[in-house]
Amino acid sequence: MPSYKNMSLVRAGLRLVPQNRSGQSVIPSYRRYATSCKSPKGVVVGVYSKDGDKPPKTTANAVSLDDALGGKLLTLIRERGMDGTPGKGLLFSGFEGEYQAVAVVGVGKQGAAYNENEELDEGMENVRVAAGTGARALQLQGMYEVHVDAMDYPEQAAEGAALAVWRYNANKRKKNRIQTPKLDMYGKGDRDAWVRGLFKAESQNLARRLSDTPANMMTPSIFAQAAVDALCPCGVSVEVRSMDWIEDMNLNSFLMIAKGSCEPPLLLECSYCGTTPEDRPVLLLGQGLTFHSGGLCLKPKTGMDQYRGAMAGAAVCVGVLRAAAALSLPMNITAVMPLCEHMPSGMAVKCGDVVTLLNGTTMGIKNVDKAPVVQLADPLLYAQATYKPKLVIDIGTVAMGVNYGLGGGASGLWTTSKSVWQNFRKSGGLTGDRVWRFPLFKYYKQIVNKNITYDLCNTGRGPASSCLAAAILHTLVPCAEWAHLDIRGTGMTTTINPRPYLLKGSMTGRPTRTVIQFMYQMACSS
Repeated sequence: MPSYKNMSLVRAGLRLVPQNRSGQSVIPSYRRYATSCKSPKGVVVGVYSKDGDKPPKTTANAVSLDDALGGKLLTLIRERGMDGTPGKGLLFSGFEGEYQAVAVVGVGKQGAAYNENEELDEGMENVRVAAGTGARALQLQGMYEVHVDAMDYPEQAAEGAALAVWRYNANKRKKNRIQTPKLDMYGKGDRDAWVRGLFKAESQNLARRLSDTPANMMTPSIFAQAAVDALCPCGVSVEVRSMDWIEDMNLNSFLMIAKGSCEPPLLLECSYCGTTPEDRPVLLLGQGLTFHSGGLCLKPKTGMDQYRGAMAGAAVCVGVLRAAAALSLPMNITAVMPLCEHMPSGMAVKCGDVVTLLNGTTMGIKNVDKAPVVQLADPLLYAQATYKPKLVIDIGTVAMGVNYGLGGGASGLWTTSKSVWQNFRKSGGLTGDRVWRFPLFKYYKQIVNKNITYDLCNTGRGPASSCLAAAILHTLVPCAEWAHLDIRGTGMTTTINPRPYLLKGSMTGRPTRTVIQFMYQMACSS
């Protein structure tokens, strides 16, 4: 007989087993399901919400699994009173056959579609949550291989499962690391869509790994090597520019931020060519502050460690390029990533310093803690002049204002193009990683431009820090279509209400999948 003792212990909100959001199981070892199999397998299947008084309906693959188990699974589902609530489920073990454990997870309402109020495709997101919840529960029960029901959305099931079982544990002793299981699709479904989902999730996991690595283990040179290792085997060209080259090219605003650290700055230029070289590329500019201490305007010690993730923008760019190559997108993409640390020292930039940019504009650095816009200014001008892009997208953890406004609910977007906004909005709804558009009023430009002794201020005045930062960057993009993604609330650690397939207190890698989806839509529409 299959075992379902202690089932009350595994009812845990959006999680199947009691665990904290850092992914550590709080079930004592003697409660783990015992198995004599050396490489135990588990399977995740879905159950839809009840329709009135009718019994819950399972997915087609769950019916097939029930047939293989002699009708025992549906009997257990009815006995335990499952109602199909998204992300809630039960874990069963003791079945004879291929699988040592079966996770049955709620998928919500069958046929759920796009919700205009939430700006989210709820059917897709429910599948991500269900697949991620089930896969993580089986992972924590010691399964070496997990098969996941496609639940009508194989791409989203692959995303949820692959994101949920990944964790940064490189600095734990090997015996204390949680094993990452092998994932495969269970039953019938679109195998190509499943593989696409794995590609997208693995790209986000790459961004998570780069962002979550401690700053002493992810210096500019180490980041550059990691980018080479991740991208060159995929056919993406990577140029690593040294400090001498940066000085020769007069990228002075970048050097102003970098000079406080002993770690030499680098600039990465990565190019993916998916169509004819003559086609103008989409330009990605990724903020690459491998540690942002605030400089002489030092940040508070509490929480300073999370600013190892101030290079999340550059990490997202690396993930997007890897996915573009894996998916063979028919477009050209170029990414420019200035990499440096921002540290206090006798050489550090001082409040009130003024730097002359490549276009002749003078920028006053009133607050050295507001380093991202200064670091990005000259690389943004250089990249536009060099690559003549058809669209510029800069990505970074730029200002706290967007975090106060949106938290982890969405990334902030500023753009000059209605079509770019509509495509990003659609992308966010499909990926579950949403964006929200903010204004580019002249009001904000007037604040940053009206100064007595210099042309442009790196802070402006007033509380609208994210809108002011966007206004500064917008003044440096004279012609091309442009979008600015401020991921301060989404790309670093999420401590409040993280998605069930991500981990609380860890870097998220967001919004990698949304940018990939945006690129996919651009490629398909051209």
